[in-house]
Formats: sequence, structure tokens, C-alpha cells
Amino acid sequence: MKFLDNLDNDIKQNLLAQLRNLWTHSSTAIEGNTLTLGETAFVIEEGLTVSGKPLKDHQEVVGHAKAIDIIYDMVANNEPIGKEDLFRLHKAIQKEQISDIYKPVGAWKAEPNGTYSVSDDNQQIYLEYATPEDTPKLMDQWLALLNKLCNKTHDKSSALDAYVALHVSFVRIHPFFDGNGRMARLLANLPVLKSGFPPVTISNQHRQDYIRLLAQYEMAVGQPKAGEQLLPQAAQLKEFTLFCTEEWEESMKLVEAAKVQQLKRKG
Repeated sequence: MKFLDNLDNDIKQNLLAQLRNLWTHSSTAIEGNTLTLGETAFVIEEGLTVSGKPLKDHQEVVGHAKAIDIIYDMVANNEPIGKEDLFRLHKAIQKEQISDIYKPVGAWKAEPNGTYSVSDDNQQIYLEYATPEDTPKLMDQWLALLNKLCNKTHDKSSALDAYVALHVSFVRIHPFFDGNGRMARLLANLPVLKSGFPPVTISNQHRQDYIRLLAQYEMAVGQPKAGEQLLPQAAQLKEFTLFCTEEWEESMKLVEAAKVQQLKRKG
């Protein structure tokens, strides 16, 4: 990954650890994980638990850190990414291997899913994700888009556009019974990383805006259907793209700090 170029090994490893901790903490905290950034780093690096914090929170951050390793393996591997790669990633992030045919781990969802949101005119609206029947075909479309975008070398602007397209279309489908947000925030970074940039991370502090912008788009375009465009009304994504641009600055700052440290070392 180009953002690691020209860094001494210790600075490189420190940067990767910082990015892993930030990415893991921000993504799991959005889903309700109570570990702080410092506690997240402690659990991952020391393999110990934090007193008073739920076991599931520890399992989530360890699983997410392992999932990042899988993402980096995908970046290094030039083979096309398929559904089995996604299933492997899903198994990594799920804290429990639930034996339930209606809650499969490492397989597409078996039951319908959706969420409530509030419209601009203060109406509660149920947003229906893709049906279980449509999900396999829609995910074939999504994987085709992912591989197409991963086969391009992007500049900063088009890398962000690729991230947004993959992130939003994945969330619209919601192909798994659980873990869809974490999966989206991991997988959408593949073309970003392949193009030499650090990952886009979404801060838990901006969780409300993040959820609002995703719901705003979903309310505008409706339930996804197999064979239809994954991202209709693309102009509706401008505000979410701007939001992600601002969120990206956090990981960019870590890269810049590593470069400054490298320059200081060289004198």
C-alpha cells in the first residue's frame, strides 16, 4: 500500500497499528461497542480484558481487527473477490457463531430485514432492505461493481467515490442478518487501499449524521430489486460523499504524522 512507502519498518508497523485501532474502534462504537479507543488498543495488543466491560465488546474488537487483516490480504491478492471471501470476513466480525438457521454466519440472510427512520416531515418510515430472494443476485451485481472498482487505480477523488458507491449499495442490500455496517465500512475501503490511500473511517461522534444520510438516500430510492441499478439517483449521494470526505481526514492525519516522524529521523 503506497501510503506506507518510504517509512522505516517500525514507523510503518506503528502506523498500521494506529489505523487498525482507529478503524476498529470507530466501526464497532457506531454499533454500540462501549470500549474507548485506548481500551480497544489494549484489548487487541495485549489480549486482555478491561474490567467492567462486556465480553461481547472484547470479542467484537478482536474480530474486527482480524477482519482488517483479511482486508489487507484481499488488497495484496490480485484475484477477483467472490462471495466466499465475504463469507469469511463475516465469520471474522461476528462475535458469536450462532447455531440458528434464521441467523446464518458466513451466508446470506434467511429472513427479511429493515429499519425505521424519520423523514424530513417528521414521519416514521420503515425502510425495507433487499428480500432474501433478491439478495444473491444483488450481491452478484455488487461483487461485479467491487471487482471493477478494485481493478482501477484511483486518484483521491475517485477513490472516495468508489468508497461511497460500495458502502451505500451494500447497506441498501443488507445481505447478512447482522454485521452489515461493519462489513460495508470494511469492504468499501478495498479500492481505496488498492489505490494507495489509508482507509476511510467513520467516527462514532458523527453517528447520527452518518445514519441520517444513509437513511435519507434509502428513503429517496426505495427497496433494491434484483436486476435494477444498485445506485439510482446518484446525485442524492453528494451530501454523504462530503461527509465521508471530512471523516477521511482522521486517518490521513495519522499518515501525515508518520511521514513527519520519518523526516525527523532522517534529519
